[in-house]
Amino acid sequence: MSDSSPLPPVRLTSEAELARDALATPVLSRAVRLARWAGPDTRVDAGGQLVDEQLPAAAQALGLSGDDAAASASEAWRVAVDTGLIEIVDEEAGTVTAGEELTQLTGGSPHDVLAVWLGALETVLADASVPDLDDLLGAMDEGGPVDPATLDWDPEGESEFLDGVLGNLYLLTVGEDGPGPAPVPLPALAASVIVPGDMAEPTNDVLEQVSDAMMRLDDQFRVLEPVGLVEYQPVDEALMADADADDADEPGAVDDTDVSRYGMVRLTPLGLYGLRTRLLEAGIDAPAVGELADKGADALLDGTAGFGPRAAQAETEQWLTRRESLAAARELLAAARGSDHGAPLRRLRCQQALSLVGAEAEPALREVLDDPELGGLARVWLTEHGCADVPAPPEAMVFWLTVDTLAAQLAAEGDSAELGALVEGLAEQHSGFFAAAWRVDHPATADVLEAMGRIHPDKRIAKEARKAAFKARSQQGG
Repeated sequence: MSDSSPLPPVRLTSEAELARDALATPVLSRAVRLARWAGPDTRVDAGGQLVDEQLPAAAQALGLSGDDAAASASEAWRVAVDTGLIEIVDEEAGTVTAGEELTQLTGGSPHDVLAVWLGALETVLADASVPDLDDLLGAMDEGGPVDPATLDWDPEGESEFLDGVLGNLYLLTVGEDGPGPAPVPLPALAASVIVPGDMAEPTNDVLEQVSDAMMRLDDQFRVLEPVGLVEYQPVDEALMADADADDADEPGAVDDTDVSRYGMVRLTPLGLYGLRTRLLEAGIDAPAVGELADKGADALLDGTAGFGPRAAQAETEQWLTRRESLAAARELLAAARGSDHGAPLRRLRCQQALSLVGAEAEPALREVLDDPELGGLARVWLTEHGCADVPAPPEAMVFWLTVDTLAAQLAAEGDSAELGALVEGLAEQHSGFFAAAWRVDHPATADVLEAMGRIHPDKRIAKEARKAAFKARSQQGG
């Protein structure tokens, strides 16, 4: 994941709702209950963990029973200590007291609650990168220190692998073309970090790596679900029971083509918040919808330039709700002016923003009818809103607006299918388009004509576009 370009913006739930979700997670709620249970007689060992004699009482306080009760209580205690819910008072005596963070959960702000939850998340993420406990215990039974090499365990590599998977899951969730809040199949997620992007058909070796990664992720997501990061449907245990068993023809055999049997995972709203926070702390630009709502129109138009259509509209809607329509329209139009490289896309975002503004903005659009950069889009808006007495645009303005629109589409989407359809339609409707277009006094004229030459499927028309681009370059002196 590159830190040089912003990720798609995420739509976050309010901090109040996220805080309620955080308090309801099994990991944090258990840690809180243990912090309230601990008292003057509670004793810990040199590492800050509950002494073995007190684990049964801790498990009982959490309402846990069974073989894993003591281990679960120990994990909850570690989270409580790591997050500051419990403070070690005297390491020698092994005494504890409630930490300052415990009061933040009851008397603090939602942001304070989320800060404690983020601490719990870091503890659980570290746990998720540790090999199976049985392997660790087996190695410890052999005596001596545990060597990670004997466990085939690379702590840094495991952490990077999990971070990469979660980064891809974040991208899939926030991206315009991703599944959004829908679950992602575990095989697809594993493949996203294993299969090289330029590999047309995965080799058997790569497929085996994907299968191994799925099994690792199955264990890790089971650990991460109780902290509220993900909702997870585990891999069907029947798939792992006996790979050599031939039960395909047996009555009632399960359908191995059902992708959900291989695991399904989705980030929760709390998980989106947590991963975005970690990305920001790592220095990665991870915007959130609504961050531009209290900024000027220039920040809005520039900030949404790299957003997808849905995210740009959501951000713009929040910006508009804080402003009176006529004033907002005037501010948007003023910010849309310019001849720099980003100006066409700013004007496109301005046009899209103005489409969300009501008829009360009409005076602002009429004020720019004679503006060479804004007059064209003003006429489009007035016509679409059924306004009377809209003057016909001069031919030069029509061509200028056409070049400006194509330049904006090119900046937003590159040589996309949508731009290709627009280019073909223009060439069909205006037989003399290229003869006139190269004369248009727009900074992007040559770039637009070159793009039309690349995109148009008709070789004759493409050649005509390239010739026009050459003339435009000559006219501009470059």
